[in-house]
Amino acid sequence: MITFEEFKRLELIVAQIKEVSDHPNADRLYILKVDTGKEEKQIIAGIRQYYGKEELMGRKIVLVNNLQPTVIRGEESNGMLLAVSDEQGISLLGADRDVNVGSVVR
Repeated sequence: MITFEEFKRLELIVAQIKEVSDHPNADRLYILKVDTGKEEKQIIAGIRQYYGKEELMGRKIVLVNNLQPTVIRGEESNGMLLAVSDEQGISLLGADRDVNVGSVVR
């Protein structure tokens, strides 16, 4: 269990996917360039078997924006997208209407 104060430390925002490329060292990973409204970031996401590159381009996602950077199979990731997993696979989280890039998730 985490406290509400710990949860509030997460910076969840809407980001837009600007570029998608295959991770050179992993069959299930993409390297995504996302626009946060303030800067462009690179994140690594394990969604390659569920989404084609064309489906992802321009898509708005929910991003954990203040996650400590980490290296995944030789590539730096500076955030994490949020997705739901069930028996049908993965579904990316987003808004139910068009919202501005950089909008805060509350």
